[in-house]
Amino acid sequence: MANNAIVTENLTKVYGKLTAVDHVTLNVAAGTVFGLLGPNGTGKTTNIVVIGSTGRTGRLVIAEGIRRRHAMTAFTRRPNAFADTAGLREVIHGDGRNLEDIRRAVRGQDAVISIVGAEGRGPTTVVSEVTRAELTAMREAGVRRFVTVSASAIEGQRPWILIHLVRWLLREPYADLARMESLVASSGLDWTIVRPPYLSNGPTTGRVRSQAGRKDLEHGPYRISRGDHAATLLNLAEGSQHLGEVLLVSEQRKKVERSHSSEEPQLYAGAGAPTGVLREDRNR
Repeated sequence: MANNAIVTENLTKVYGKLTAVDHVTLNVAAGTVFGLLGPNGTGKTTNIVVIGSTGRTGRLVIAEGIRRRHAMTAFTRRPNAFADTAGLREVIHGDGRNLEDIRRAVRGQDAVISIVGAEGRGPTTVVSEVTRAELTAMREAGVRRFVTVSASAIEGQRPWILIHLVRWLLREPYADLARMESLVASSGLDWTIVRPPYLSNGPTTGRVRSQAGRKDLEHGPYRISRGDHAATLLNLAEGSQHLGEVLLVSEQRKKVERSHSSEEPQLYAGAGAPTGVLREDRNR
């Protein structure tokens, strides 16, 4: 015992529904170099593909992933958009509704981040079509981790006037987001659906509030910067937080008052209209 630098006996750690460590007994001798490599970014570089990578949020996800030294792949219909981006593992040109294109993008990845929407306010199936292709390709390739973006206005009630107006104006795209969420929830994969409120172009603050198991945010602010949103998506893709959960996210108040809310810890402490024309979520 005296010569050991690290000693654990029957160590168990549970995060929600996930048992990350199960009765591990470990002795590491002093002076020994020892490392642990786990799935989905635990102690290793993660291979992540971003579907919808040329939108404003998608670009930030790519940039932050490169900064964190992940192997980032951009899937896009506009590959020239990344001509000057250094550090990318690969840029794959394709259409998200084409299963063969998505298969090429998903193969060899540890995680998939999907930030896809559609142009216009009319009837659409774009998001659900892309999601169906993503889920099929992931199951075929054995890729488990899936993080996708929806919208808080699907079920949210606050702020009441604004959110009901937005939900009425975008009722057709939101109906497709609901179809997407249903496909994801029944996929059998390790999924997380992220529902952001209004996305701003403000600075990345590192103050992110997250709540799972709720349909609505308990209080404002009802906004989040795209930088904080992008960092949150990456944090989820890196690990195993909030598996099988719908997660509401927003900016954290600068001064947090004590309350009896069920808010989750911060996910990040570092640095538009979803018809028939696919877009790479340029407004998100």
